[in-house]
Amino acid sequence: MPELPEVEALAGFLRTRVSGVAVADVELASFSVLKTYSPAPQALCGLFVTDLRRFGKWIDLDVDGLHLVFHLSRAGWLRWYDKAPATRLRPGGKSPIALRVSFDDGSAFDLTEQGTQKRLAAYIVKDPTTEIPQIASLGPDPLADDFTLEKFTDLLRGRRAQIKGVLRDQSVIAGVGNAYSDEVLNVAKLSPYAKSDSLDDEAVSRLYTALRETLTSAVEASAGKPAAELKDAKRAGMRVHGRTGEKCPECGDVVREVSFADRSMQYCATCQTGGKPLADRRMSRLLK
Repeated sequence: MPELPEVEALAGFLRTRVSGVAVADVELASFSVLKTYSPAPQALCGLFVTDLRRFGKWIDLDVDGLHLVFHLSRAGWLRWYDKAPATRLRPGGKSPIALRVSFDDGSAFDLTEQGTQKRLAAYIVKDPTTEIPQIASLGPDPLADDFTLEKFTDLLRGRRAQIKGVLRDQSVIAGVGNAYSDEVLNVAKLSPYAKSDSLDDEAVSRLYTALRETLTSAVEASAGKPAAELKDAKRAGMRVHGRTGEKCPECGDVVREVSFADRSMQYCATCQTGGKPLADRRMSRLLK
């Protein structure tokens, strides 16, 4: 799933290419991807892209006051064309392409989604901050100038929940998902199962610094890269996430994994859990 650094890079990539350019056409191949029915997609045609913003993991194209907003979810991605394909999309087909936006300079982008779980979502609204509930409920952006240690501390206090879950909760902090929560916790040397309200001031400060520095480094590493290269850049930059069985870059111990029904997390026992491996309930069931 694209998270804050990749979505920020995609937003920057689009900003340099479509700002000031008029929308020529909007095609839907999957009607379920568009979660709104008014205004209609064709209302964007002939209007100019005046701004482009990111809200957490959401990208917002401001098209003369109408907003095309999308969330790539788990298996979605953006495919860019300097020259738009000549063939039009066929609704209901087997192509991974769900939506195409073409511009009057001849360029275009597709929103694509692989797999059977269709969670890619697009909206056309006048005010995304009030008309899209998921955006209205977002927590603060962890890279915002006003996201201070004091604000972060306040977010953690009073929440008796595992810290990994807190970091992934979009209503608490916007933009961090499964991959970067693994990375942040590894840098901070904290167990993913640690309770957020049990962390002392030193641990909270360490976590805050790891959060900001990890995300900032990932944003800088992704900046300027074409959309097609961002997935590989994300994987290449991971310390522990997706690296089960490899060596922890900090201590050299093996990177371990805990599996869940729809995801897994990776961690270093030496750095994060006092050398004690965390129970992998799925593997435990298989061994019985």
